[in-house]
Amino acid sequence: MAFCRVCDLKVLVAIVCGLLTAIVLGLGIWRIAVRIHRGTTIPTSSTPIAFCRNGGTWDNGRCICPEDWKGLRCTVANFCENSTYKSFTFPRISVGRYGPSFQTCDNSTLNAGNPMATRLCSLNENGEIELQNVTIGNCNENLETLEQQIGNTSIPFSNISMEVQILTSNASKLTPENITSATRVLGQIFNTSRNDSSEAKLVAVTTVSQLLDASEDIFQEAAATDDAAFETLIEQIETYSLSLGSEPVVKPNIAIQSGDIPSEGSTGVLFTVQKGASESLISGSTSISTSADGLNADEQTELQVFLNTSASNAKSCGFVVYQNSKLFQSKTFTTTSNFSQKIVSSTIDANKEDQSSSVTMVFNPKNNQQGFQLHSYACVYWNLSKKDWDTYGCHKEEGLDGFLGCHCNHTTSFAVLMSFKKYHKYPESLDILSILGCALSITGLAVTIIFQIVTRKVRKTSITWVLVSLCTSMLIFNLLFVSGIENPNKNSETSGSVSTVDSNNNEIPRQDIVFSSNPTCTVFAALLHYFLLGTFMWTGLSAAQLYFLLIRTMKPLPPRFILFISLIGWGVPAVVVALTVGIIFSQYKDDPEWELHYRQEQICWLAVPESTGLLASPLLWAFIVPVTIILISNIVIFVIIVVKVLWKNNQNLTSTKKSSSLKKILSTLSIAVVLGITWILSYLMLIEDDDIRIIFSYIFCLFNTTQGLQIFIVYTVRTKIFQSEASKVLKSLSSSTGTVKSLPPMIPLRLRVRMYNMLRSLPALNERFRLLEPSLVNNETTLSESDQENPSI
Repeated sequence: MAFCRVCDLKVLVAIVCGLLTAIVLGLGIWRIAVRIHRGTTIPTSSTPIAFCRNGGTWDNGRCICPEDWKGLRCTVANFCENSTYKSFTFPRISVGRYGPSFQTCDNSTLNAGNPMATRLCSLNENGEIELQNVTIGNCNENLETLEQQIGNTSIPFSNISMEVQILTSNASKLTPENITSATRVLGQIFNTSRNDSSEAKLVAVTTVSQLLDASEDIFQEAAATDDAAFETLIEQIETYSLSLGSEPVVKPNIAIQSGDIPSEGSTGVLFTVQKGASESLISGSTSISTSADGLNADEQTELQVFLNTSASNAKSCGFVVYQNSKLFQSKTFTTTSNFSQKIVSSTIDANKEDQSSSVTMVFNPKNNQQGFQLHSYACVYWNLSKKDWDTYGCHKEEGLDGFLGCHCNHTTSFAVLMSFKKYHKYPESLDILSILGCALSITGLAVTIIFQIVTRKVRKTSITWVLVSLCTSMLIFNLLFVSGIENPNKNSETSGSVSTVDSNNNEIPRQDIVFSSNPTCTVFAALLHYFLLGTFMWTGLSAAQLYFLLIRTMKPLPPRFILFISLIGWGVPAVVVALTVGIIFSQYKDDPEWELHYRQEQICWLAVPESTGLLASPLLWAFIVPVTIILISNIVIFVIIVVKVLWKNNQNLTSTKKSSSLKKILSTLSIAVVLGITWILSYLMLIEDDDIRIIFSYIFCLFNTTQGLQIFIVYTVRTKIFQSEASKVLKSLSSSTGTVKSLPPMIPLRLRVRMYNMLRSLPALNERFRLLEPSLVNNETTLSESDQENPSI
């Protein structure tokens, strides 16, 4: 009868554990089914899949095409094919650009390595694409020699202008010195006092557009040595914008247009830049209305400037649009991205003292890269005396719907300096499967720690310290994971629309990309890094201890073994985390976003930089590599123990084959759980197939979020002491309710005899085998001599 009651208790425990496992497994299957269903559902997007062709991207109801393509779906060619002219060959050339020849100047020439000729691809009067004649350069001239010749008025500026255009046709090869020399030459070509030909100035506009294709870093270095050349060029282009008449000059990176100011009938001039289907400026994208009374921007407008000239005596005006701000190198506003923030200049042919004109502008903010949202903006103008942006006379104004509004009481080069905040796709909150698994693990680990400490003297085993350390590290990691894996910035994310941006404060932002520092998330990432790495370290130490206890059974443990493994288990992860954070901070301490080189923004966990990928990430070197080494050693020791100890045939066993196999299976699972063998499933999540990876992800989640529960079942629920104490609790409950009969406090004789026979058949293991099958030691057991062999640790 007593045996049956104990069996009933085992059945009850088995049923409870089975139900919990079934619930977790059911949730995992349900989540997989939901994910697969969502993956096979056709997205409810109004844009057909692959609508934009040839690298085009869908943005605000239209395709943004690369420079070589145009049309509704980016399917119309906007380039000239590869061509040959005499001995020169040219690559594909985009419309409106000059293409450099493949042939370059010989190494013995002054202009070695630069193209020998260029060729223009343009549109004719009928709108057809055609190639112009080839322009051959002089290989014995470079930008430095041309700069020396610019003061000689006897040399035709048209030749110099053409030579500069050829030398700057390949922007990727330009140096800071090239930029400085070219801007000095161009500034003199645009100088009205020299009365240079209009053809030379048109070619110079093309050269300016080519220069603006160079990298931001090159311009910053050039401005650091001589920014006066930039100022001269900007002033001369503004003056040149008054002399074009009715025909605009539009190049990919700059557009210039003039207009006459009517004497009556309107209050000002309206200059408009349309969005177009390309990031570059194209012919027809700018327009001027001389009979406007105010702004009238529509959804196709990118920027619009209303020049109020009602109180001015000026007769003409000019507008210049720069595709980017590279000529305007600011000391207060730092550009760190390749966003295209247009600069617009408005000029009138009036005296400097004439301050009667004012400018009202609206800008349609463009996030030129997906993943960024508007954070703030400032209305500024370029102060030529300060050589920097200034807000004097400018203020924000409520613009049209969807536009940023500005007003300035003077004319010059204006800009809306916009700062963007990177939009991170934060993952959804932890699902029920993860929360339930972690909750079960936290409960199981806490009970296991208490049980191991309270029953340490009764059990007289040497596993207590290692198991308690492992469970402690795993418990703290689970608590941190549930409470801190999600970045608090997730809840403060804004839409980034114009209506959410502060329209009162006109303070110049410090840089174009804003980073919201979050030290709390960084601390959580470091703690998660430490305790998860510590958990793996303690699994490795558990494997080492099992090796000494079960394989080297006749040899004692090394001296001060517990002190040694404690220093390793808690010290090595601390050293790894400290070195990782220290190295990253010292390398990126001048970068305000240095935290993102250590942890992710999406979640508070180790980062994988987009630019360098996994090979240079702290996730690889500070976590994956040491964990892989530990797992490999754990697997090796696990195989050795299974083969040499657990599944080794022994003819002295008196148990039945079925009972012996069951014990071997349970002991094998016990070892696998404590060594974290199931973490090898994480490597299967690297499979490229999404469906298979999702399945393994949920299997991985099922086994590893419940690892604490598994340890609780194997090392607590299965012990005779726990079962005995559970029997006492049930007995007290049954006595109070009268519904459950009392259970015997002692283990049935049959089980004691079976345990005794098994231990007797393995005399070399004795007390150490209690690591795998903990048992209650009572007064009727005759194994006291083995209890003295290994004092508790």
